[in-house]
Order: sequence, then structure tokens, then C-alpha cells
Amino acid sequence: MKGMFIEDFEEGRIDVSPGRTVTETDVVTYSWVSGDVNPMHTDAEYAAKSPIGARIAHGTLGMSIATGLSAQIGGLIGTAIAAISVDEWTFLKPIFIGDTVTLHATVVSARVSSSKPDRGILIRRMDLKNQHGDTVQSGLMKTMVRSRAVYGNEKEQ
Repeated sequence: MKGMFIEDFEEGRIDVSPGRTVTETDVVTYSWVSGDVNPMHTDAEYAAKSPIGARIAHGTLGMSIATGLSAQIGGLIGTAIAAISVDEWTFLKPIFIGDTVTLHATVVSARVSSSKPDRGILIRRMDLKNQHGDTVQSGLMKTMVRSRAVYGNEKEQ
């Protein structure tokens, strides 16, 4: 196991992911997979005439990229049990094709469950930022994480 246990997360801890550039292929593939073919994502001429002025990535594509960047941070590899919820997620600014985003994950709380001591609940504020430092999306992600008390003596797998 390479990840951190619930007891290892300190309130206020901030982890920053590597950057990830959103590409034309990302947007086209996501349109196909999701079935969302809104012309703001798929039609350059239409998007150019819109108030935004250019094609943008799907909001939920940004959210998906945020979860992938969270995994790249690495703190939960082998210790995450399950995603529990995404709350208060807001789409603050558009993500354009060619933008490079990073995830800034701040620990809001981390507690061992009193009824199930083999696990705990981690809540992190996830801020997805573009190359200009603007927060483009933000929300809370709640994750169930293994406890050191029960799993801390396992041999690394």
C-alpha cells in the first residue's frame, strides 16, 4: 500500500497535482462517451458567435479531470475504499481547449468512524485552477479511507 491512512491527513493540508492540458481529443471523446454534443463543445462556428466566443470543455469533463488529478497526487492509492459524494460543486469559469489545469486539494476534515474503526471519512475542498491561477471549478469531495489502526500493519502489496 502506498496511500495515506485517514489518520495521516491533517486539516489544512494542501496537495497540488501536476498540470494537465485539456485537448481537442479530450473534448471530442467526452462528447462521444457522454452523448453531450452541445454545440458549445462541438461546433467552432457556433461557439465563436456565443457570449464565450470559443468552444469549451464540458463542465463534467473538468470534474472528471479533477478526479484523475486527485489520483495522480497519490495520497489515496491503496487506502481509498470508496468515493462517497461530491458536494457544492460549482463551475466558475469555462475551461477552454488548450488550458492547462491543476488540482489544489485542501483537507477540510479527516476522522475515523466511531462505529467502524477500520475506516474514516476524508473531506477535501477541490479547486481546479487554470494556467492563469483562476479557479475554474470547485467543490467538496468526500472519500472513505482505510484506518491505520486496522490496516497499518499490512505488508505493502
